[in-house]
Amino acid sequence: MTRITVKVDGSSFTDVVEPRTLLVHYLREQLGKTGTVVGCDTGNCGACTVHLDGRSVKSCSLLAVQADGHEITTIEGLATNGQLHPMQQAFHENHALQCGYCTPGMIMQSLDLIADNPNVDDEQIRLGLEGNLCRCTGYQNIVKAVRAAAAAQSSAGGAQ
Repeated sequence: MTRITVKVDGSSFTDVVEPRTLLVHYLREQLGKTGTVVGCDTGNCGACTVHLDGRSVKSCSLLAVQADGHEITTIEGLATNGQLHPMQQAFHENHALQCGYCTPGMIMQSLDLIADNPNVDDEQIRLGLEGNLCRCTGYQNIVKAVRAAAAAQSSAGGAQ
């Protein structure tokens, strides 16, 4: 067993974990962060995407011990004071989901994408979301939502 200390969604946690525990399972089973979903356990679908020190990672391909000493943001950590994050709001307003299973990972990856390029175009959005799969929507409304959130962020002066 290994002791880890992480900051998740603004709160610090120190836990003992088995060295083989995947970050996604630690977040879900020990911390109750069930918005981070297990899609494939192979890193192919992106449903488990979270931010590690501000960058998107697939939490099914990272061990919890690798996150020791780092800061993690999950989908639950985006909303503040009961208000959806602008990216969450854009997904809602643009109907960028059907079953919703991929949505947490799509949102987390989209945030990373527009942090790198706030003036992202449709092709860049599609390329940036390439590692996140949706089996329901056909992606058009997801692209539209990311574009809307990027525009809102640009008009707000870059605040996330």
